[in-house]
Amino acid sequence: MSVNSILYTIRKAYFNINKKTFIQIYKTYVRPLLENTFQVWSPYFVKDIEMLEKVQRRATKLPRELRNLSYEQRLANLGLSTLKSRRERVDLIETYKILNKYYNIPNFGEIFSKKSNPRLRGYGLKLEYQQALSNPSKHFISNRVIQMWNALPEDVVTAESLNQFKNRLDKHQKDKERKK
Repeated sequence: MSVNSILYTIRKAYFNINKKTFIQIYKTYVRPLLENTFQVWSPYFVKDIEMLEKVQRRATKLPRELRNLSYEQRLANLGLSTLKSRRERVDLIETYKILNKYYNIPNFGEIFSKKSNPRLRGYGLKLEYQQALSNPSKHFISNRVIQMWNALPEDVVTAESLNQFKNRLDKHQKDKERKK
């Protein structure tokens, strides 16, 4: 069953859906399908990114009281974020797990190379771009996350546990959005 058919079914079943019910249904049935393969496939073509975001944009119009608001206002009102920011968060969490050897796979942590320059600005956990030989490999996690990871403050990157990293990352993202 496609995401669009699920949205259609929700709209037919809940003519006057309120925000609370919508959030529960959306997080249970719709968002998991949109985020299904984030770790493996992170869209990099603009048309693919827009197609996914378009589905969420349409879904957030289901509660009647939000229909006349802008997409950003609907997301804020529902406590949701864009799918792009969710993908970036997942990438950063996976990077943390790889670098801190959460996976018991030999040499798995070597997909990233740390900068070895001792005169680095900031902290010593900065990552280095790897040369990509093909267009798709430019968008592997080992390359697409470098700029985001290196922009994180030291206290986020040096978190002692995964939960601590997630909490600090979320706080950092909220502070960054507030400054905009």
